[in-house]
Amino acid sequence: MELRPNSIRAVGVLTFLLGTLFAEAQSRTIRGYVKDKLSDERIPFASMKFTRSHQGRLTDSAGAFSFHFDTWPNDTLEITYVGYQDVRIPINPEVAARFSNDNGASFELVVAMERGKVTSEVVVKKKIDRGYLMWKRIVKRKPLNDRYRYTSFSYELYNKLELDLNRIKKEKLKEFGPLKPFGFIFDNIDTTEGQPFLPVYLTETISDYYYQKSPWKTREIIKAVKTIGINNESISKLLGGTEQNVNVYNNFIPVFDKQFISPISDNGDAYYSYKVLDTQYVAGRRLIHMLFTPKRKGENTFNGDCWVHDTTWAIQKMTLHLSKEANINFVDKLSLIQEYRMINDSTWFLGKDKFVVDIAPLGKSGFGAIGRKTTTYRDVIVNEQYIRDSISKNKVQSEILFAPGAMQKADTFWSDSRHEELSKNEQGIYAMIDTLRKMPLFKRYVNTINFLATGYKNVGNFEIGPWYNWFTGNQWEGFRMRFDLGTNPKFHKDLYLHGYLAYGFGDKAFKGKLEAKYILTRSPRSHIHASFTKDLDNGQVYYDEISTDNIFALAIRKQGVPIKFMQIQEAKVEYFKEWSPGISATFMAINKKFDPLMNLPPKELFETNGGKGEALNNFEAGIRLRFGYNERFLESNFNRFSLGSPYPIVEFLYARGIPGVFNSNYKYDKFYLSVSDYMKIAPFGSLYYNVFGGKVSGTLPYMMLNVIPGNEIYYYNKYAFNLMQRWEYIGDQYAGFNIEHNIGNGLFRYIPITRKLKFRQFWSAKAITTDISQANYNLNFLTPENNFKNLGGKMYMELGTGVDNIFKVFRLDFVWRVLPQPLPPEKVARFGVFGSFRLAF
Repeated sequence: MELRPNSIRAVGVLTFLLGTLFAEAQSRTIRGYVKDKLSDERIPFASMKFTRSHQGRLTDSAGAFSFHFDTWPNDTLEITYVGYQDVRIPINPEVAARFSNDNGASFELVVAMERGKVTSEVVVKKKIDRGYLMWKRIVKRKPLNDRYRYTSFSYELYNKLELDLNRIKKEKLKEFGPLKPFGFIFDNIDTTEGQPFLPVYLTETISDYYYQKSPWKTREIIKAVKTIGINNESISKLLGGTEQNVNVYNNFIPVFDKQFISPISDNGDAYYSYKVLDTQYVAGRRLIHMLFTPKRKGENTFNGDCWVHDTTWAIQKMTLHLSKEANINFVDKLSLIQEYRMINDSTWFLGKDKFVVDIAPLGKSGFGAIGRKTTTYRDVIVNEQYIRDSISKNKVQSEILFAPGAMQKADTFWSDSRHEELSKNEQGIYAMIDTLRKMPLFKRYVNTINFLATGYKNVGNFEIGPWYNWFTGNQWEGFRMRFDLGTNPKFHKDLYLHGYLAYGFGDKAFKGKLEAKYILTRSPRSHIHASFTKDLDNGQVYYDEISTDNIFALAIRKQGVPIKFMQIQEAKVEYFKEWSPGISATFMAINKKFDPLMNLPPKELFETNGGKGEALNNFEAGIRLRFGYNERFLESNFNRFSLGSPYPIVEFLYARGIPGVFNSNYKYDKFYLSVSDYMKIAPFGSLYYNVFGGKVSGTLPYMMLNVIPGNEIYYYNKYAFNLMQRWEYIGDQYAGFNIEHNIGNGLFRYIPITRKLKFRQFWSAKAITTDISQANYNLNFLTPENNFKNLGGKMYMELGTGVDNIFKVFRLDFVWRVLPQPLPPEKVARFGVFGSFRLAF
């Protein structure tokens, strides 16, 4: 059949008219996307079907969809996706009229799906387990797909951290008296997800990140930081890329302080079951969808799914969700999503990761918070010489630096440099926080909460507290009052002054302390510290013992154990200096005068010791060296706190006693060495150990020898011997160890009730051996009123176990003394039950 030109034109006109009529008929449209309710991540290839008409389709690779109708249907749209609860949405003319725009022609629909669908699956026996075979292929190709296979790489990193308060009861809060002045903040409450949430905090970081495989080094240059209310560099470093790298190709994935087993771990088949769901083609590439579920309850594993690129067997996207019975505290839901994109024809590299956690300290229905961390990666470069040249400037293995002006970037910089635009909620956070910070009432509320939580309160240029030392009591002092006063950065940013005055109504005596610290340099750190103290000895602080000058220590003393009281007058000067990589030294000079007051050999017994100076008065000069390679710190203006090191931390002390200085009376040499480490040994929890030893040469009274730290209260002390009294064992040479292994849920995961309560298991072992010279034995053990004991080279050992995470905050330790034999007849010295409080995820 031949079509003439006129016929062709007629067909064209007819086609146009039919197309126009068809377009007019198909004039009703529903479009939108499907997302995860917690993480906001879009769900690709979700199934969408109308239950009556059976019209259906899948969402695309970005989770988007659209439906077209002649007229609005009267039907129900059902959305399903594996691992999520089904969603059913009625669609009818009334709903369309309420939400549509464009004169009723279309409306947008955002479907939020929630994890946790429970189904009864039919078990089909099969000869070939496709899920297991898929896992085997992925694991086999891990060395070829893991980004850390490259000798070096770099990228620009954008990090965004948002904090939202959720399960907000808006009307009740608006009527709550103390919050009425802040009613404007409730205008930012978002209800699009069903449960209302209030965005309250946002921080952003842009940095250049460099990695080198051998020798292993990383370098991060933070180019910009945007946050309101926090100008702390150490916190900004923690929000950068170095501290937040998650690699799903590793065998273990960190979640808070726990190590979770990756679904593509080398032995993942021992912990997960795998199932292949379907395949899809995206941009001409075949992607395979795989589901993984834990084989057993109570283990640190994930539920989730991943899309795998056929041919390379590289992960294109992985979504991890916290298992329902995973042993982790205060967390209702948690999601970790990683997306990879191709940087060349065959290489996938991390393009985006997102971490979302719903923290529910009061339970699922109570007030809580949602933290959202989103990280994107751009301008990925691999194996270029300039990366190694940049890293060669490092002074330590892992170095984080700030570019000039990083914390003062203008808004125009952020508009041009962000990897993704801020949402409406995120834009409102900065304005809201800025308004709150200008309100005096808000400042008062913040100060009050800080005072109750930390014990300290700022008053102008000064600081008072801690409040828990204000009132206490003991047999010697009776009722005791104490008041502290110190300066804050408003007084001087580098000078800290502090002092306290205490008075005992029983001994009618004043005690106190004065100290000053001046920060010379902050990076690397150096400072000078001087102090003068005259007070009771309230604990050997170098063992981290709980001070007896504490209101919480009053009601938990062991019965029948006499309290020993020693007054100390101490003048001390220290100079601290730090060098890279992780080496520091403290040079010190200390003058101490001891005065035993009660249940200890008195000062008079030592006044005829033959020295020319004052009895129980010594002066020593010494140096303490510390090596903590790649040790991280959280710094306040005047102090800093160690966050640990991936390597053991070594400390060495040498001090020399010099007679004649400030009427001192003793000559001696003191040595001390300690090696400690905190290791994660997944999947078997974490292990802390400390091996230590020391020696003092010279003939000295008991308080200048090594006094093994004991514990006379029922609050467990990790760093002391809990079945030993204070001042019970002394010696002039010693060696010991302290081990604590936190297993996790351990045996408790096999019992439904303890698994549900999230109990945790641990064991500990502490041992020390000491000896004493004949001269020191004669001086201290042959005097009246002494109750000292000497191990004589034998080993003292305590073994313990117990239950941790009781009601998520309480721990019970059961401790047995096993050495030396024979054991003492007193029950309190052979076995004890101790309690303590611990807040941990």
